[in-house]
Amino acid sequence: MDILKEISVRLQQGDDERVCELTRQAVEKKVPPRAILDEGLIGGMNIIGERYKAHEIFLPQVLLAAKAMYAGTDVLRPLFVKEGMPAIGKVVIGSVQGDLHDIGKNLVGIMLKGAGFEVIDLGNDVPPERFVETAEKEDAAVIGISALLTTTMPVMKRTVDLLEEKGLRTKIRTIIGGAPISEEFAKQIGADAYGYDSTNAVESVKRLIMANESD
Repeated sequence: MDILKEISVRLQQGDDERVCELTRQAVEKKVPPRAILDEGLIGGMNIIGERYKAHEIFLPQVLLAAKAMYAGTDVLRPLFVKEGMPAIGKVVIGSVQGDLHDIGKNLVGIMLKGAGFEVIDLGNDVPPERFVETAEKEDAAVIGISALLTTTMPVMKRTVDLLEEKGLRTKIRTIIGGAPISEEFAKQIGADAYGYDSTNAVESVKRLIMANESD
């Protein structure tokens, strides 16, 4: 079996030790690090995302695959730093102020990392100012905001409004998600996208970053 294909398969099985070992072998065989990442690690994680979306697998399998992906990316990271290889884009994520729920947000973070994004996870109970300040400081292209409580949903609007006040709405895009959130609510508050699940959120973030680059 081709080594990149085997990395993908082992990642899907959640075999972090074997993924780590195979990634090292691929590096020793002079396989380009970007190919290892794109075809092996991200390729495997994309399949996991599709299977999760189709309800063929569940959260524990996604988390095991993510652990295997991190094992592989840890081997590649020094090479990327050395080559100055950029991530696809930088995304700031967090659950809004007053909301301590983060399972959905964590899963989106895993999927974004699996797709090659650099993710800055602010955790939960994040005020609008911190989302915006971090995105500015880190030169992030997208802010991803999660809420599970209807009472915390207005904080999402305050974050979008703050970007508007600072003149950053065209530079930093926003995507929102969570159980009580809808496409209609996203449009109502001026968010750029609504992610109805983790796989869709990744697709939406890719579109937002492409929109940023074309502006």
